[in-house]
Amino acid sequence: MHIGVFGGTFDPVHVGHLILAEQCREQAGLDRVLFLPAARPPHKQERELTAFDRRVEMLALALAGHAAFRIEELEKDRPGPSYTVDTLGVLRERDPQAELFLILGADSLVDLPFWYEPAKIVELANLLIVARPGSDMPPLESLRKPLHLLDHVPLRAQVVASPLIDISSRDLRRRVAEGKSIRYMVPRPVEMYIQEKRLYLPQDR
Repeated sequence: MHIGVFGGTFDPVHVGHLILAEQCREQAGLDRVLFLPAARPPHKQERELTAFDRRVEMLALALAGHAAFRIEELEKDRPGPSYTVDTLGVLRERDPQAELFLILGADSLVDLPFWYEPAKIVELANLLIVARPGSDMPPLESLRKPLHLLDHVPLRAQVVASPLIDISSRDLRRRVAEGKSIRYMVPRPVEMYIQEKRLYLPQDR
């Protein structure tokens, strides 16, 4: 079983996330892609996130009908920051026979050496690297030294070609707050959910 691991805040999930995940599934031959909404990402502690359950509900609406896409709520009740290495460790313990593939944007790849226990991350999972608008793709072997990988430790990484969809959750939240359209940037059920729950609106509206 080849399992893709796609973490993020998904606040909100948008079509860029979905296209990226589908390209990874197809090009890497993944049997399943797990979408893992983070509870407390270490790099986003300063921003208050939309409630975990609501982000999960938006994901459920976005992923409906795709048999290979699943939501994994592993982070929901975990105390403290959500570290990728801990998540991968739990998934490996849960299914030791599965081969894990961590989905990363090229922008995150540059920061990977500064994550918590990056060498352990590379040990636990293959890397699926997807180009992102405005981010250069560094040579993969150039990561060996920053990750402190020994010569005999393989760097299992694959570059996935995907359309460059320049949509960000931050921009979507801003657009909603300003009363602008997000039509076709998120799945229609997600757009309707945001409207119904009055998400991302200024507090005085």
